[in-house]
This record gives sequence, C-alpha cells and structure tokens, in this order.
Amino acid sequence: AHLAGLLPIQSGSIQIDQNSLASVRAKNPTLIAVSPQEYAFYPSLTVVENLDCFAGVGGLSGHEKSIRIDECIVFSQLQNYRNIRAERLSGGLKRRLNLSIALLHRPELILLDEPTVGVDPQTRAFLLDAVKHLAQQGSAVIYTSHYMEEVEAIADRVVILDQGRVLRRGTLDEMLDGDVLLYVAVEEGAQEQLKLLLAEFGKAELQDDGVKLTFAAQQSPITVLAAIQSAGYTLRHARYGRADLEHLFMSLTHRSLRD
Repeated sequence: AHLAGLLPIQSGSIQIDQNSLASVRAKNPTLIAVSPQEYAFYPSLTVVENLDCFAGVGGLSGHEKSIRIDECIVFSQLQNYRNIRAERLSGGLKRRLNLSIALLHRPELILLDEPTVGVDPQTRAFLLDAVKHLAQQGSAVIYTSHYMEEVEAIADRVVILDQGRVLRRGTLDEMLDGDVLLYVAVEEGAQEQLKLLLAEFGKAELQDDGVKLTFAAQQSPITVLAAIQSAGYTLRHARYGRADLEHLFMSLTHRSLRD
C-alpha cells in the first residue's frame, strides 16, 4: 500500500533510484502499477471499455491508446472477451483483466498482490509465465504471495515478512542453501518408533503423518531407506532434497496461526 501511494509513510522512507517515492510519482505517475488482490475494474463495463477508461485516466489517447489496449488484451489472452461485461467473467478472466489494466502504461515497476487467489490451475500457470515474461522484458516485479511454490517458480530474490518484520531475505539459492532433508510417511501409529530409528542418522522430528530427518554428515538416503525397510515399516511416501520455502517459512514463523 505504501509503494502504491495508497497509504502515507508514517516513519522511514521509500526511495527509487535514490529519489523519494513522492518525487518519482509526481514526475511519472504511471511508473508504478498495481494489480491488487481485489478486482479493480468496473463490473458493468466490458473488457475493452474498462481498458479504455483506465487508459484515458493515465493519459493515453488516440492511436497510442488503441494500440496499448489491443496489446494488453493480446498479452492477457482476452481477445474472445473484449465485449463481455466484466461482471460476467470467470475468476481467472477477472485476474487477467486486472493484469491488463496494470500494464496499460508500460510501468517499470509492477506490484502484484496475490494475483492467483481463487483461479484454476491453467490460469495460475498462465499468470506465472506472464510474470516471468514481464521480468525478462525488463520490468521490475514485486510479487506478494502466500503460495511458496509460486515464489520458488518465479522469484530471483525473496523476502519473508511476518507481522511487518523481515525474517529472511536473499536470492532464492541463498534462501534454500540449507540442510539436506528426508521426509518419510509410514503407517498410522508408527511415527514415534520410526523417529527413534532415524535418530541415528541425524536430527529426527515428527511432522504431520511421518518423520522429517535432517541428515548428519556423511549419511545417505539409501542407507536410511534400507534401514526403514529392514525394520519392517510400510512406506506411504518419501521426499528427499533440500528444504523448500514452505519449510523455511513455517520454521521461521513457528507454525502459529496468523489472524
């Protein structure tokens, strides 16, 4: 909200290229664009009418406005819905319209707030590809999401925030350069015994319906799985690799609910 200019800054400052946010926005009001979590368009207007309205508000006119409307419609794959009222669009199409409006003025910085909430898997994949394409074309994208797998799929740098505090920041590789883990799920009631068995291979912790093992030095998953099999446990599934952002986020925030 502060970056978008929707809320005044009460303490501290925001700078873009060593210039204050206020001066940057005054000089170029369309430099920063926002695609909010809420739907930000007029429900009673069609797709093209919405784009025409927001293009005009941002100062586009004439031939340039027509070109940008067409380009944004094509980019968001809304060609078949140009003359459909926004209120009649599906959730995924509404998200794509939100994105189209945000891109009208070729912003250099794009703020995307939970852009995949409530969409189908195909639309989610499309939106993530669109974000990567925008970044590859030179736009700076700040992407806010609670879906850690999405962040892993598109982010170059990651900041984990919790209740206004920065808990961890860095490149994706830096964030995930941690311990090697093995998560093993077994039949119900066997988790405690399995934890005792795995403790000789590293740090074993109960998690959900199984055990998470953080490997000690020189230990291998093959040895661990062989020990599990020899002990007669029935594996439901196993997952091996480094910790992902979901694990990191949950460990940093201690799994407590956020209201």
